[in-house]
Amino acid sequence: MKHLGIKEIEEILPHRHPFLLVDYIEDYEPGEFAAGYKCVTFHEDFFRGHFPQEPVMPGVLIVEALAQTGAVAILSKEENRGKTAYFGGIKNCRFRGKVAPGDKLKLETKIIKCKGPVGVGHAVASVDGKVVADAELTFMIG
Repeated sequence: MKHLGIKEIEEILPHRHPFLLVDYIEDYEPGEFAAGYKCVTFHEDFFRGHFPQEPVMPGVLIVEALAQTGAVAILSKEENRGKTAYFGGIKNCRFRGKVAPGDKLKLETKIIKCKGPVGVGHAVASVDGKVVADAELTFMIG
């Protein structure tokens, strides 16, 4: 298993706090898959307004965290180092549960198709083994 800490993730992804949404990569294979975690804390900026009475991580940020995880897989390939992975589309996205402060959000993205600078990843987010979101994400390398 290949591990990446936050400093190594920052060497691959252009994102930075507060928009870097992956804390740790527990395993990855360049161009094939990445699995990591986002440790969700009450101090996340978005919880101040979403929703103060019942803090819930916005679904779009869960999808972004999945995309960043997939970007680790794609951008860790030697020929893609230093490039950026942009969203090209989101298909069949489903939210199946809430993510709240204290949750350890597991992020898994498997690259299922890649042709030239365009590819597709199947992405699944879970908390304690329960799927909270899944989607098919299209990316473009720029």
